[in-house]
Order: sequence, then structure tokens, then C-alpha cells
Amino acid sequence: MPKDVSLLIAIGIMVLLLGLMVAGWYARKRRQFHIGLPLQLPADLASGHPSLSGKYVSTTLAGDQLNRVAVHTLGFRGNCAIEVHDGGVAVFRNGERDLWIPRDDVRGIVRATWTIDRVVEQNGLQVIEWTLDGTPVDSYFRMDDPEACERALQGVIGNERQS
Repeated sequence: MPKDVSLLIAIGIMVLLLGLMVAGWYARKRRQFHIGLPLQLPADLASGHPSLSGKYVSTTLAGDQLNRVAVHTLGFRGNCAIEVHDGGVAVFRNGERDLWIPRDDVRGIVRATWTIDRVVEQNGLQVIEWTLDGTPVDSYFRMDDPEACERALQGVIGNERQS
């Protein structure tokens, strides 16, 4: 078989696979249409709270670390900063919509070693278990200073709500 034909077949297969991945992503978004839009940051959000930097890894359906939430840009990882306020947790994501997780929606704060497409050292991920418009979800973060983040989150959430 000539090299040109082999090259065209290989390119065709890659384009087909890419098309299937895109179709799968959009099918996932259609299946998750019922998941509500995360709340916007409150207008009266107080400034001056310490900002904890790290990476936003993913949000998954609660208890299902392989089931990524794709709607509302929650499926894209990137750099982030977290601020813990009396009313909840503000997540500032570079290039994506910021998140507000109200204190009353938080179900727990735990640690994890893995989630979809990310494995780290033992307990290297911070997990905020919360309810997004009636849907239980888990958001995963890889923080630069995990101990400081955990202390801050425990302070606002309260030990009685820890998982």
C-alpha cells in the first residue's frame, strides 16, 4: 500500500475518533441538562479574605468519581483561587465562570487520591461535597497549600458537617 494511502487512512481514523469524542461530550451535556447553573458570586461579597491558590480539577456527580459534570463549564480544569467566607466558598476559576458554593449547600469536606483523569499522592485532593440546585456533586481541587485550605474550609463549614 502506498504511503500516501496509509497516511490518509490514519488521518481519517484520527478525525473519526475526534468526532466521536466531541459527540460523546455533547451527549453527556444533554444527559446532564437537569443540573442547574451554579450561583453567581454574591454582590456583597466581602473583600480581604485570604485567597488560596491551586488547581480546579473537576466536578463529578456525588460518589461517582468517573462521572464528570460537563454542563456550565464545570468539566474544564484549570488554575483557581478559593476564598472562604461566612456564607460559603467562592471559587475563582481562570478563564471560566466563577462558582459560589453556599455554606448551607455544603455536605462535607474530605480528601481524595483520585478522580476522573487525575491521580495524586494519598489524600492530595481537597473535595467539597455539595448540592448544586438539588443535585449532589463533588468538586475536586489540587491546592498549593492543602493544609491551609483544609483549615479554612473546616472553619467556615464547621466540624459537625465533615464527612
